[in-house]
Amino acid sequence: MPEPAAATLAVRAGATVFSDAKSTLVQTGPRPLVPGGSGAEQLRRTARTLDEEPEGVVVAGAVPFDLSAPGALRVGPAVRSRGPLTPDAARVVRPATVARSRPHPSPARYAAAVREALARIAAGDVQKVVLARSLELTALVDWSVPDLVAELAARNPAATTLAVPVDDPAQAGGRWLVGASPELLLRRRGPSVLLRPLAGSVPRSPEPEEDLRRADALMASDKDRREHAYVVEAVVETLRPLCRTVSAPEPELLATPTVWHLATRVTALLNDTTTTSVDLVAALHPTPAVGGSPRRAAAQVIREVEEVDRGCYAGAVGWQDGDGDGEWVVGVRCAEVAGRLMRILGGAGIVAGSDPDAEVRETAAKMRTVLEAAVRR
Repeated sequence: MPEPAAATLAVRAGATVFSDAKSTLVQTGPRPLVPGGSGAEQLRRTARTLDEEPEGVVVAGAVPFDLSAPGALRVGPAVRSRGPLTPDAARVVRPATVARSRPHPSPARYAAAVREALARIAAGDVQKVVLARSLELTALVDWSVPDLVAELAARNPAATTLAVPVDDPAQAGGRWLVGASPELLLRRRGPSVLLRPLAGSVPRSPEPEEDLRRADALMASDKDRREHAYVVEAVVETLRPLCRTVSAPEPELLATPTVWHLATRVTALLNDTTTTSVDLVAALHPTPAVGGSPRRAAAQVIREVEEVDRGCYAGAVGWQDGDGDGEWVVGVRCAEVAGRLMRILGGAGIVAGSDPDAEVRETAAKMRTVLEAAVRR
């Protein structure tokens, strides 16, 4: 069983890595689940593929926000080790020098998109819309994906650190999805299912008193609690036909280094243990935490108003084994990395009462998770 520190070296060889506070999973020698297939096709293919594979083989990777877009799920042997990913003591960190930084869209254009979404909400077209924006960083040399993964793990010990090759891992200069997601889409162990949706956020403050004030204000915010309720209600509604019990208590606060969130710990017991983790992903994704409510109406507004190509950002990222067990997070606090280019993405949920300037600040705070790991001072 490899030590978690070896995971950063495995990334260099093209492995898929997921690491949280309890364990690290490394999938080696991956091959495409469905070459060129959409996210939806790859999800459908998963169960049949694992039926034909030996023990120890898993499907792992990412499906995109838009399931009609190409997926990045691969099949291959995997090993799990206890404990989080830790930096390799022998590694030499060479921070890249940023030559150019470009927001897309600009903060002003993003605020205008928020105002357009608010107009659609006021017209009754939709209740909630999540809008994303990006920050593109061009470095003088190629970004080091292993170094970035190790730094994200060190800075975000409570999150799930991930590294997923989006293109063929044997291809030089291929794209990677890297990040430190705080949001558990679902964990399936036999009949038991755990989910922890996040919605409703506020940037943290370096001043302790102000930081606590912001946390208290978030818990008391009608706007943020409504935004959160749309997500939890949709998750519970989706689970009920599949589960004999579903429990969703009141939301609680969850802190990351950059953002306070409202979080709800949802637990459920499946009616039928042939329902796999991938079946649940296909039913739940995308939740209103990354899309909106109602789902189809929000997706239409996103297509018309948002200016970024999300790719696997805000997708479902994780793994499933031959027993149908698996763990999937929401692909947030993530960046797409290819050679010298890094594209950091962040989004915010827009509901009635949202303030465009506040949403600009919220997305900036969320993008800081990757930005501060990549551009170390």
